[in-house]
Amino acid sequence: MENPTRTRCSVLIVGAGISGITAAKVLAENGVDDVVILEAADRIGGRIRKEEFGGVTVELGAGWIAGVGGKQMNPVWELAGRSNLRTCFSDYSNARYNIYDNTGKIFPSGVAAESYNKAVESAIAKLRNQDSDNPGDDETTTGPRSPIDLAIDFILHDFEMAEVEPISTYVDFGEKEFLVADERGYEHLLYKMAETFLFTQQGKILDTRLKLNKVVRKLQHSRNGVTVKTEDDCIYEAQYVILSASIGVLQSNLNISFSPPLPRWKTEAISNIDIMVYTKVFLKFPHKFWPCGPDKEFFIYAHERRGYYTFWQHMENAYPGSNILVVTLTNGESQRIEAQSDEETMREAMEVLRNMFGHDIPDAVDILVPRWWNNRFQRGSYSNYPIYVDRQLVDDIKAPVGRIFFTGEHTSEKFNGYVHGGYLSGVETTKALLEEMLAEKERKTENHQSFLLEPLSALSDAVFDIPKQLFLRTSNLGFLKAIL
Repeated sequence: MENPTRTRCSVLIVGAGISGITAAKVLAENGVDDVVILEAADRIGGRIRKEEFGGVTVELGAGWIAGVGGKQMNPVWELAGRSNLRTCFSDYSNARYNIYDNTGKIFPSGVAAESYNKAVESAIAKLRNQDSDNPGDDETTTGPRSPIDLAIDFILHDFEMAEVEPISTYVDFGEKEFLVADERGYEHLLYKMAETFLFTQQGKILDTRLKLNKVVRKLQHSRNGVTVKTEDDCIYEAQYVILSASIGVLQSNLNISFSPPLPRWKTEAISNIDIMVYTKVFLKFPHKFWPCGPDKEFFIYAHERRGYYTFWQHMENAYPGSNILVVTLTNGESQRIEAQSDEETMREAMEVLRNMFGHDIPDAVDILVPRWWNNRFQRGSYSNYPIYVDRQLVDDIKAPVGRIFFTGEHTSEKFNGYVHGGYLSGVETTKALLEEMLAEKERKTENHQSFLLEPLSALSDAVFDIPKQLFLRTSNLGFLKAIL
């Protein structure tokens, strides 16, 4: 059996998503070029992924730039501006006035507004009870019951359009959201970043420091460095590793094994963060049959089962004439449809659409169902911190373990779950690593100087005690003259 291939570098980056690519870029900008990036998939981007569908480019994962228009510039919006990325403004505010029941009737705006306000008040009451550690027995614990209440509750808690607590993204960067609608895809931002430090030709990264299809199976770490073994038996040795694997991968026992195992405080922090599954199902039609006015981009289906094909969007604003609808499912519903055939999902979706728009509408001619939960390189869509975050949890989730530095949107206290959270965590983690690399260099220099000075000092003290005539008898006359 041949010896496995060994590659040595200063820093090894596991994962080429937004945080991994950002980390590599920051290292390059600070003169650290001896870097290798290991990516399990056959492409960079991680949970930013485009696909051609129905004649246009659709985003299977991250699709919006959230947090625009405030006093501070969202760094991802800034990247989009530099790359002339095409985007469309998304306004969710009217969605709750486009709620259909199972007979195709739209709930009156007053009914929808009342249900929405009730849901917000219920959520606030629940938060107060949790804050006081006294859940109580009031009606807030029983949850919503009617189809419209279930739909509003889904929007309020599962969809990123309205949350009770102030969200740092909107407070810091602004309340506007823009849908990415560019044929080059959201991932174009990553390629533009990569080409500043990796050799790229005609839009393709040809730099050998980026290794695709490299699935990390084992990470061995010690005081002296790290050794990573991949599924194809290649071995990579480095002084440090930046681990940008998703929280879902870190929680999965099927992926990376650590030797020695991660300490308990780290594994507990990892297990205490939820992973959300967020699935956008794309349906292509021969022609559109849904309303396409300025306030009709988003519409809602009120079903007796919470989250059952609830939140819909048409793609006419992004791609006029595309005749594509998108329905978003989350968590349990996402996992359920991932386990069934696309044909079954299309059948369910068409039944819902016919309830809303009548039985004369055409069948979908194509369907696209992303499977983030069953993707072993992702195991979910984004992290979700508990409502009340323990300070220690935040510190532990992003704290390094020896020479292993952790990054990714799940390590961002303020912006977890967002693309800019992944970007900013890549910057923050790498700055911490650079500080550690500098400190280690200084320690080595001090130790080296001490190592040289101590024996020389002892030797010079001894020499001064020796009669001078004895020097002539030594074979190291030149050396002794030098130290005298």
